[in-house]
Amino acid sequence: MEIGQLTELGFYTLAGHSDSPQDVVSEVRAAEELGLGSAFISERFNLKDAPTLSGAAAAVSDTLGIATAATNHNTRHPLVTATFATTMHRLSGGRFALGLGRGFDRLFRAMGLAPVTSAQLEDIAGILRQLWSGGTIMQHDGPAGRFPRLQQDAEFDEDIPLMLVALGERTLELAGRCMDAVVLHTFFSDEAVTKAVAAVRRGAEQAGRDPASVRVWAVLATVGDHIPENLRLKKTAGRLASYLRGYGDLLVKVNGWDPGVLERFRNDPLVKGFRGAIDARATTAELEHIVTLIPQEWTNIAASGTPRQCADAVARQFDLGVDSVILHGATPAELGPILPEYRAVRPPHVTSKPANPGRAT
Repeated sequence: MEIGQLTELGFYTLAGHSDSPQDVVSEVRAAEELGLGSAFISERFNLKDAPTLSGAAAAVSDTLGIATAATNHNTRHPLVTATFATTMHRLSGGRFALGLGRGFDRLFRAMGLAPVTSAQLEDIAGILRQLWSGGTIMQHDGPAGRFPRLQQDAEFDEDIPLMLVALGERTLELAGRCMDAVVLHTFFSDEAVTKAVAAVRRGAEQAGRDPASVRVWAVLATVGDHIPENLRLKKTAGRLASYLRGYGDLLVKVNGWDPGVLERFRNDPLVKGFRGAIDARATTAELEHIVTLIPQEWTNIAASGTPRQCADAVARQFDLGVDSVILHGATPAELGPILPEYRAVRPPHVTSKPANPGRAT
C-alpha cells in the first residue's frame, strides 16, 4: 500500500550555509510533493533569519510541518519571539512549532550576550506559554530576565508546541520536563541516541508527564552516493568539522570519543587558522585534508551508500527509540531517490504522526 505523507520524516531547508534564501521556496514545494512531513529551519546571523524563512515556508505549503531548530530566546525580546510564534501558528494553520536551543557561548559573548542556561530555557517556556494563553505577566524577575509587563492579547488561546535542540544529558532531561518535542544532534552514535531518548523519557517521568507525550527527533546525516563526491565531503567531514570547532568537547563526550583526537584536530594548522564555517568555506582540497584528521568511525554515523542503503539506515533509527527522523544535510532533490526506497522498508511499527513536528499525538 502506498503511504502518503511521511509525517515521521523531516528535512532541513537551506541546510548549512546558503547564499540564496529564496531556495526555501522551491525546497519546501519539492518536499511537500515528495511527501516529507516537516521542514526544519536553522538560523545563522547572515542570510538565515528564522522568522522570514518560516513565513516563506508557510506561504508556499499546505500540509508540511514547520519548525525552527533552532532559534535562540536571548537574541529577541520575549514579546517579539511570542509574536513570531503566534503569527506563524495562525499563518500556517497550526503547523508551526517553535524550536529553541542554547546556541554558542563564544558567539553570544562576542555579541555582548550572556550564555544560555537551563534555568533560562525553563523560564522562557513558561513566559511564552502564558502569553499564548492570553495571560498578562507582571513584574517578572527570573532567569530569562526582568520584565515589568508582558501581554499579547487577553483572548489568545494558542496551542503552540515548544521544541528544544539538545545534546547533553541534563538538557535532554530538561526537554522531557517542560518541552513538547526534542531534536537531537547530527553524528550521534546509536548508543548516544539510545541514551538521549532515555534521558528525555526520564525527565518527563520525573515531572509527572507521560514520557510518550514528548516527541523525539533523531537527526541523521543523509548523504547518498548519488551525490557528487565533493558535496559528500562538505556534508560529512566538513559539517562534522564545523561542529567539532564549535562544541566538540560536548559532542565527543556524548559519543564517548577520544578527546585526544579532538585536540589534535583543533591544533592542526589548517583548522586552527581557518576563518568561517568549514562546511561553508573549505575547498575540496582542504576537505580532503580534514578527512585525514577525523576517524572514519566518526563520519560513518550517517545514512550513506545506495538509496536503499540510506533508506535502511533511516529505518534503523526507529529501533533506537526515536519517534521521527530529520534527514540532515540533503535537499529534497537529493532525497528524491531515497524516499521511494524508504517507503518500501518503512518499519511496520512506525505510525503516522501529527503534521506539526512538535506534537506527539
